[in-house]
Parts: sequence; C-alpha cells; structure tokens
Amino acid sequence: MKPERFTTFLLEKKIISNQDLEKIISIQKSKEVSLIELLIKEGYITETEVVNLLCEYFSFVPIKIANINISKEVLELIPESVAKKYLILPIEKIGSTLTVAMADPLNVILIDDLKRITNCHINPVIASITEIKEEIYRYYSKPSTETIEDIIKDKTADLEVIQQVQEEISEQTILRSLDEAPVIKFTDYILKKAVEEKASDVLIEPLEKISRVRFRIDGILREVETFPKKNHPFVVSRIKVMCNLNIAEFRLPQEGRFRKRFFNRDVDFRVSVLPSSLGEKVALRILDKSATILDIGLLGFEEDLLSKIKEDSLKPHGMILVCGPTGCGKTTTLYSILTYIYTPGKNIVTVEDPIEYQLRGINQVSINPAIGLTFARVLRSILRQDPNVIMVGEIRDTETADIAIKASLTGHLLLSTLHTTTSAGSVTRLLNMGIEPFLLSSTLIGVLSQRLVRKLCPKCKQLYNLQDEIKEKYGIKKDTVIYKAVGCNFCQNTGYKGRTLICEYLQVLPKIKELINKSASEPTIKREARLLGMRTLREDGLLKISKGITTLEEVLKVSAPDEPL
Repeated sequence: MKPERFTTFLLEKKIISNQDLEKIISIQKSKEVSLIELLIKEGYITETEVVNLLCEYFSFVPIKIANINISKEVLELIPESVAKKYLILPIEKIGSTLTVAMADPLNVILIDDLKRITNCHINPVIASITEIKEEIYRYYSKPSTETIEDIIKDKTADLEVIQQVQEEISEQTILRSLDEAPVIKFTDYILKKAVEEKASDVLIEPLEKISRVRFRIDGILREVETFPKKNHPFVVSRIKVMCNLNIAEFRLPQEGRFRKRFFNRDVDFRVSVLPSSLGEKVALRILDKSATILDIGLLGFEEDLLSKIKEDSLKPHGMILVCGPTGCGKTTTLYSILTYIYTPGKNIVTVEDPIEYQLRGINQVSINPAIGLTFARVLRSILRQDPNVIMVGEIRDTETADIAIKASLTGHLLLSTLHTTTSAGSVTRLLNMGIEPFLLSSTLIGVLSQRLVRKLCPKCKQLYNLQDEIKEKYGIKKDTVIYKAVGCNFCQNTGYKGRTLICEYLQVLPKIKELINKSASEPTIKREARLLGMRTLREDGLLKISKGITTLEEVLKVSAPDEPL
C-alpha cells in the first residue's frame, strides 16, 4: 500500500480531522519531518496508538526490541548517524534479508536508501519511537563514565584560578586556559545537553562554593549540573570568546550571540553576561529554529479565536498588539502572523531587538541603541521604504508609540508587542503614554494577551476526581473530566510535555471604540469586551482544562480571576 493512503486510514479511524490533517501535511513538507513524529508531537495520537495503527495498516505484528541481542556485525550495516536521524535499528540479518525496526515504515524512500547502503533486502518491523531511541543509545553510544569534574580537572586544575580581584588577571592567562580541551569539552557538553533536552534558556551561575547549571524546560527552571567554582571563570571566558566579547572585562554587563551546530542543525544562542558579587553569571537563550513551528494554526489558539486573528491580520491597515510578560511567546505569535500573511506581493519590514529568527522573504532590521539606531529612528526610515506591513519588536516609549500610530493611519498594517498584563490594560497604557484617544480608536484593530501553560504528558496523565466545591469556585462545570499530572520517563517525571497558549483577544468593535474615545478605565473596557463575547485568559484556560490539555494548577499560576459580569 502507498504511504499516502495512510492519511485516508487516519481519517477513516477519526484520529484527525481533514482540516487538521491539511495543517500537519503542510508543516511536514515545510519542515521535512516525519508525519508520524509530527502527529505525536502535536498531541493527536500517542506512541502506543501509532504502533497499533501502523500494525493494523500494514498487517504487521508489533515487536519489542528491548530484550533482543543484536550482533556487532548487524549494527555495523547501518551507521549510527543514519540510525539516529531516521530512528531505525538493524535487528537481524538472515541471508540477504535485513530486519530493521522502524518508527515510520511509511518512509519508502528511506527503505530504498537502506537497500543501497546495506546491499540487503529490507524487512521492516514496527517499534515505538522511545524504544528505538533507547536501544540506539544502548548499542551505538558509549556512555561516558566521566563526571563533570573529570572532564575539566585534567588540564585546568593546575591553571591559575581567577581571584575576586579580577583586574590582576591578564588576558594572556585567560586565553591560555581556553586552549585547553577540557574547557571546550565541558562547555560544549552543557550546550549540547540543553539543545537535546529542548531547553529554552541556560543559566550558568556562581554560588559561594560551587557553580551550577540550570535549564529552563517548558518554562520551569531545573538544576541539571554543578561543578567546582574554580573552573567557573574559564567556562565564562570560553562563552565570551564564542561571542567575540571582551574576555578581560569583568565589571560591566556584556551581550552577544553565536551559532553552533548540534544534531546536524544550526542552533543560535543569545548570550547575556552579568557581573555579580560572586562572579559573572551567564544566561543563554536558545533559538532552535527546528524546534519552533511558525504556524499560527498550531500555537494553541481555539478555532473561533484563530479565525478572528486571521481575519484581522489580513486587513490593509491598522494596528494589532500582542501583550504579556517576558517569555510568554509574543514574538513567536507575531512571526507566525507574518508567516501567515506573507506573499511575494507584500513588502514586509520588521525592526527587532534582537532578530530571533530569520524569516524568508521578509526584511528584518536589528536596533543598536549604542549608535543611536533606536526603534523610533528605524521606524521613521521604514516608512520611506514603501512597506505594506511593519512589525515593531516592542513599543517602549511615547515616541515609538506615536510613530506607530501614524504609520497605522497612513495605510500600513503594524504589528507590535506591549508589556501589559491584560488586553484592556494595553489600551489604557497607550492612553497614558499620551496617545490621543481618537487616534487610538481609529487605528487599533485588536489586542491579544497571552500566557504559556504546560501541556499534560499524553503518556501518563490520569483522570482526577476534583471536588465539586472547587469546580464551582473556579467556574468549572460539574460533569467536566479533569486530568492530573503524574510523571513518567517520557516527560522526565514532571507530568508535562511541551507548552501551549491561553489567551484573550480584544477586538476593537464600535462599542469599544466609543469607550476608547471617552478614555474609559481598564475594568470598563474589559467588561464591555466580555459582554461582546471576549473570552478572558482564565476562561480560555478553563476551556483547555476541559479538553484535557492542561491542569487547573497551570492555569491558576498565570491567570487572574475575573470580576463577575
């Protein structure tokens, strides 16, 4: 059977809708990833269900590979890099037939390639992704017995330790330490592990007696390693060198970025070095393009809200704002909107601080306040570039807000972010900046307020009998099915895997325009918007709870209660 027919099989089994399938196939083609992996990643199906469906589709019997002893000769038939990239494992060779465990037997091109690589007839069998990954690690990888201390003690133990009086250390001493392999090896170990575990940030922090490494995974900081503090300055200096920063400067903050290749893909790192009383603290933001899908349909918006945002983003002029605290995904949302509205016939220009992802076909400018290249100055120049759509990374001051409003008035669609907590709060914030109410009401199209919540792990989430009193307190219907986080190996015993959005979208309808013209208060605007159908952050969160996507604890952490209407 042809692999294309598997999508029809999924529709027949009602695993996925036609609309969602079109989105998944579109992403698969643009990202060149496996359909099976994408279905699992987006939560349409679990690994166990995939194995059962594939076995039914191909009339195969699922195989457990954990207890199979695979000979060295068989393993050598398929290189480790190929096994890891395509999630396959050679199991047994009988005559000219090689049995290969595969997570995605639909990949007929891969099977043909394996025939050429091995000079064997390929007999595919089906196993789960997790099991194949574990066995690849077991057979191909040689787990190092080195501890972190072992990695760096070889050559750095005898090097001069940087004292608290940093001025006494010469640049030559630091450079000499950076030539030592253990420093390079240890730094790469930290970065590689962070990318592998899909961390968004890495913190390398000096404490009183040791230094620690923490990763932010799904919005939560976790301590992953500690190492001797005497080695901390050398690790910091190594990162500075990678960013082309001044390694002899210990008293002032520094910022930079670098790119490094891991797992056959380029990963960007944005770096901030901050002097503290105990030494220099390093924060790295990981910008992994392959881990970010800039598809507005897959960010977590509910269908009704998604249709409103799509409709408004296609308007010829006006202003759309995205608000929320740092790290809530505002930039990703804006990038996804730009990707959705982009056509070769549109001139789209962005001004950002800094540019996080390069977008194909879109002109992007990075500000540099040190030379006077500010948001306001760049925005003035952009208006002379005949743009159709402008994205401003953030409206920080009255000058930028004023130019943004004027750009919206003169026939441009402008997208930007604002650091406020609610959609209605963004309106009052702009009014307080000195924007005239009649200008704001005539340009503002809508304001999206969003937060990120962790998604329940699909493998281990369990039904939870929440007390009726608690359901009533938070406005949850009594018959709503609630799930709780448990924890398993798949989610590193956290009970959560990945994150999704909860949001509220304030559309500036005629009644809202009237309130803006009157400089109405935030509660007044919010109340009117709710009466007109706006779903608040808390209400959107409760909707996701009822769908088994997240937990009550996650929603309560990021959303405030609503006033009764």
